[in-house]
Amino acid sequence: MKYALVIICMISLRAQAQNKYGLTPMKLDEYQKSLISNPQNELVNLEKFIPGIALEIGYATTNNFTGTKIYSLPRAYARKPVAEALKKIQTELKKQGLALKIFDGYRPYSATVMFYETYHDTTYVASPYKGSRHNRGCALDLTLIDLKTGKEIQMPTEWDSFKKEAWPTTPVADPVIRKNRKTLIDVMEKHGFKVNASEWWHFDFVGWQKFSVMDIDFEELEK
Repeated sequence: MKYALVIICMISLRAQAQNKYGLTPMKLDEYQKSLISNPQNELVNLEKFIPGIALEIGYATTNNFTGTKIYSLPRAYARKPVAEALKKIQTELKKQGLALKIFDGYRPYSATVMFYETYHDTTYVASPYKGSRHNRGCALDLTLIDLKTGKEIQMPTEWDSFKKEAWPTTPVADPVIRKNRKTLIDVMEKHGFKVNASEWWHFDFVGWQKFSVMDIDFEELEK
């Protein structure tokens, strides 16, 4: 009888932890425990870890497709192996007079839910039933900047665009823009990333499946 009650309580607690989409994202305490068994799970602050990296965190402003400020802090985090790969990319780009600019990195699961409930097309927003690669700390939205000017080099569209021109396979007539897009995709894929099918700026780290969906705010990570 006691055993049955324990099972019922466990099922009840799990149901409470799940949201309406059926997921139970990892919270801060569970994340901290995971670092003991696997240090690769660490979420690294990219601005501190990678010299010269630029940040323009659109979701910390109203300048994004929701028109709402999603993050209270303009931060970019990624899992340790992701951050290490980005550091190598930054070093390689520097030789070409270029550098990375990050629009978004790790994204709390609650933000993915908000995106989906704002714009239901999963061509451009992740499904909350599965969670995003961003929620796992294994996806980056980024572009390239010219080191001399600090300005973004030309790309087919602006970041966060829902146009077909944003697809990395869409033909580009302008040779400069075509070359710029290729430069970005080539260097990212060389170091273990894969470009998203509908967003030239979105790259998933190969092996993202090893990492859990998380719902931890930036403020919690910085405490």
